[in-house]
Amino acid sequence: MKPLAERLRPKNIDDVIGQKHILGKGKPLYNMIKNNKIMNMVFYGPPGIGKTTTANIIANSIDKKLYKLNATNASVSDIQKIVKSLDTFIGYKGVVLYLDEIQNFNKKQQQSLLEYIEDGRITLIASTAENPYHCIYSAILSRSIVFEFKPPEEGEIVSALERAVKVIKLEDNIDIVLEDDVLKCIAGMCSGDVRKAINFFELAVYFKNDNLQNKIHLTVQDIEELIQEKGFNFDKNGDYYYDSISAFQKSIRGSDADAAIYYTAVLIKGGHLREICRRLLVIASEDIGLAYPQAASIVYSLVQSALYIGLPEARIPISQAVILLATSPKSNSVVKAIDEAISDIENGKLGEVPSHLRDAHYTGSKKLGRGVNYKYPHMYENNYVYQQYIPDKLKNKIYYVPGKNKMEIAADNYMKRIKGNHKNNVQNS
Repeated sequence: MKPLAERLRPKNIDDVIGQKHILGKGKPLYNMIKNNKIMNMVFYGPPGIGKTTTANIIANSIDKKLYKLNATNASVSDIQKIVKSLDTFIGYKGVVLYLDEIQNFNKKQQQSLLEYIEDGRITLIASTAENPYHCIYSAILSRSIVFEFKPPEEGEIVSALERAVKVIKLEDNIDIVLEDDVLKCIAGMCSGDVRKAINFFELAVYFKNDNLQNKIHLTVQDIEELIQEKGFNFDKNGDYYYDSISAFQKSIRGSDADAAIYYTAVLIKGGHLREICRRLLVIASEDIGLAYPQAASIVYSLVQSALYIGLPEARIPISQAVILLATSPKSNSVVKAIDEAISDIENGKLGEVPSHLRDAHYTGSKKLGRGVNYKYPHMYENNYVYQQYIPDKLKNKIYYVPGKNKMEIAADNYMKRIKGNHKNNVQNS
């Protein structure tokens, strides 16, 4: 018999759990599927929340041959076999390739798809649990639409588990009596992973039903004991994991070391060591930044040692990093600067690189005006000379505004001093 999660896998788009932001009626992906207009797509999000299910539904809704590959064990030769089918009757309308865990393909492997997805002979549906902008070749991203899948709400997972109860009753002939809040308890401990919740529920049913009875009674205590016995790492209350992650960063940002340590303990007990480490590295630059620039390298060392030694001892360097960041001076000047620059680029505020800054390391560059009149700062006093670096279109634009803290004030005063000295020298010469 198939696993319960497979038996419950939705067959149409309206039955997918969660994802209303992209699969709700009138939303982009929903409309594409209903209109049978499928483009190259990347599905991004954590495991067990419907990426593969959605890809299967799409493949079944269009009149094209479907191929499935998992980048963990696939190779370029597998892609070549698919390419060969394009010239056969099977592939005359083009094919759909569902490539799971695309982050495991290197750049060369991803490039092997480029020609075929560009001319439409292969429609690519790729999925990944990692940030696609970090792990997918940019040329593929530029030809694809990225859809982010988000963990479902607790109530949506409860609905999936209620369907599971009905399937077991009908197909397995087991009458399940549930104590209040059993399904809510399971949904709350699965960190938004629907598949994990269903798998755990199936385990709970057959763990309790060891004598193959036709009727069983499941209690919250049964669920909690099974978690302890089988070593499942779940959060204790629904969205509490996500709320705790949010409160963890906000407590550090708010310089409350006690609250930050409390949420650190919550996350450690939930088994989320890697997420703590990732957040600490982000916080060091996002919330402390240039107010204490050495914090980033110190935290990196502490995080590395925590990951190396593992729990329970990892709690010590982790706590050291948390308290260090919580009690450090704060500045968000870095994140504000880069976010505003990215916003300008996304809004089309692009300009040509000034000619004196362009690459001049090739024959004929000077004839094109590349690199001419560039001033080498190290040849001038204080290693500074005025020249324009930013494109003309953005001339006089200011992205970085120094924070009001000791480090940035000192750096700002230094820059003002050497720029002022240079200006005076130019005027006096």
